[in-house]
Amino acid sequence: MPSATLDTMAESPNPTDSPWHREFRDRMDRFERSRRLRRGEAAVSIKIRVQSGCFHREHSPRAYELIDEALRHLDRNSEICAFEEHESGPEILALVTAGVSLAAALVGLTAAIINARSAGIRKGDRPSEPLELIVRRIYRAGEYREETVFRVPHQEALDEAKMKRQVEAALRKLLADDPVAQKKAKAQLPKERKKKS
Repeated sequence: MPSATLDTMAESPNPTDSPWHREFRDRMDRFERSRRLRRGEAAVSIKIRVQSGCFHREHSPRAYELIDEALRHLDRNSEICAFEEHESGPEILALVTAGVSLAAALVGLTAAIINARSAGIRKGDRPSEPLELIVRRIYRAGEYREETVFRVPHQEALDEAKMKRQVEAALRKLLADDPVAQKKAKAQLPKERKKKS
């Protein structure tokens, strides 16, 4: 089986305040409130979705048997993540820090979901469109951004180490691009220059 083509895509800012955008913002707010965020932590979404069609329990029952098995091994009291089911595919809500080194449990769960999709199709699940892995977040100013990390057809093997590196790189970009933090940094520049002169 060839290894997956993990092509990093460009970020997609979404300035609209659509019903979906509000729903996503509310979901992220609930997740943040349910966790004890430490200084430097941010809540992010790691979404595994199909490019078209559905990837949920009804249409992919064999894949979800494997996903459920992976979830049973996850610490239910974990502060770092939560699992959400959607028609377009599963979503992992997670806490990350600016340095972004993904916890082994997060990497394992993400890989398990992608691999479960492939295994489910081999066992008879019908939908077989390629998967996308995206990372996304809501900034303090309410702005939504996402990065498509890669697309992978179901017949390609997943390189877990490469996936981890690419997800971490995309998350670092999202964390570095915080518009509120950038605005504060720009406001500090003239003061720092005055001190030096």
